[in-house]
Amino acid sequence: MAGVFDIDLETEEGSEEDDVEGSGEIDLGLKGNGIQSLGPCEEFEISEGNVNSGSEKIGPHCFEMIRVLGKGAYGKVFQVRKVQGTNVGKIFAMKVLKKAKIVCNAKDTAHTKAERNILEAIKHPFIVDLIYAFQTDGKLYLILECLSGGELFMQLEREGIFLEDTACFYLSEITLALGHLHSNGIIYRDLKPENIMLNSQGHIKLTDFGLCKESIHDEAVTHTFCGTIEYMAPEILVRSGHNRAVDWWSLGALMYDMLTGSPPFTAENRKKTIDRILKGKLIFPPYLTPDARELLKKLLKRNPAQRLGGGVEDAADIQKQPFFRHIHWDDLLARKIDPPFKPQLQSDEDVSQFDTRFTRQTPVDSPDDITISESANQAFLGFTYVAPSVLESIKEGFSFQPKVRSPRRLNSSPRTPVSPMKFSPFEPFKASVNAEPMELTAPVEVTAPLPIKNPSRKKKQKGGHGHCGR
Repeated sequence: MAGVFDIDLETEEGSEEDDVEGSGEIDLGLKGNGIQSLGPCEEFEISEGNVNSGSEKIGPHCFEMIRVLGKGAYGKVFQVRKVQGTNVGKIFAMKVLKKAKIVCNAKDTAHTKAERNILEAIKHPFIVDLIYAFQTDGKLYLILECLSGGELFMQLEREGIFLEDTACFYLSEITLALGHLHSNGIIYRDLKPENIMLNSQGHIKLTDFGLCKESIHDEAVTHTFCGTIEYMAPEILVRSGHNRAVDWWSLGALMYDMLTGSPPFTAENRKKTIDRILKGKLIFPPYLTPDARELLKKLLKRNPAQRLGGGVEDAADIQKQPFFRHIHWDDLLARKIDPPFKPQLQSDEDVSQFDTRFTRQTPVDSPDDITISESANQAFLGFTYVAPSVLESIKEGFSFQPKVRSPRRLNSSPRTPVSPMKFSPFEPFKASVNAEPMELTAPVEVTAPLPIKNPSRKKKQKGGHGHCGR
């Protein structure tokens, strides 16, 4: 399960080469209101003093584990049911992260807090909702809405490629989500099918904010080398400094993937993929419509200043393109347009859209076997969170009552997730010997000869540091 639920992280030694100064100091400026330390578990007491009448103490004991949805180097993700307090019976996703592994690297710690803060601050119909956050001596817990439709990747795997109308719907919702992030000074930086989830109705939700960069407004740039190679913009690869325009390159790479079966410059290994992104020709299969070709060429401009969406209008420039002429954007934002695919779910607990390698496992939240020092724990002050909607429900006496396919699989080009830890700052990425300098012009359009190769798709085992596991 990807996105917010994807916790496969980098385990290699190294550190991120970011534009943030400092080499280990952690900002302890986060302040939590209403945090009360009770034994080994930091719990948030919703009391008469901050809500009115009634109280709820949130901790691991409030949730019953149902299924494993994903796992990685730093923790696990479970499908859980709320068994105490507000929202009794409701199904959530619970991400559990091990502090001991996170605090070993100051950048991991900083990104974990940044992701949690973004999830708290950003509310949008097409971005995953954070409901609760709390911690014990050894672990961090994030309680998120459970997106039972699974990854968009799985839908692509089943279909091979999407019709243009189908791709248009998903790309439209993604465009609104990215535009909202950008309007709040946030660059997403890891757009790919694995990080796009579907809710029970089939609408998309962006997840995995571990590689986001905050406070990027106007002419500000950042230099972090991070993302997933096949969807990574050229300016990230050459470390020339990048801004929010990198997300629109990734949107173009994702669109190409949806319509052809693989990202535009994929090769047999990472080095060759990078070379193609920097210098390769953009090949179009003959079945693409002129509108699709035109949009792809504008999004996959190697010069970010010339790239569609790279100007002050940002997402608005993309929304005006002929490819989206049939989209009614207000209705789309209100989720009044029916998605092209609605998951066939038998109940709120249905996990049929997730990988059976995980869902067949017995869900167990292992005990806190390692307790970090008090000074290290200071890094997580203010982590606790209860969504305003939950507080409002308590005020109003809300009571939640729970509601009482056989696809083909395909193999595809490898995905190569990359994090700031993938490359040591002492060993920066080196272009191939005798490589030509990066071209700052649009890729050359070439029409692929017939016959078109059947698309195939393979999900690569993740090793990237920031895939929501921090």
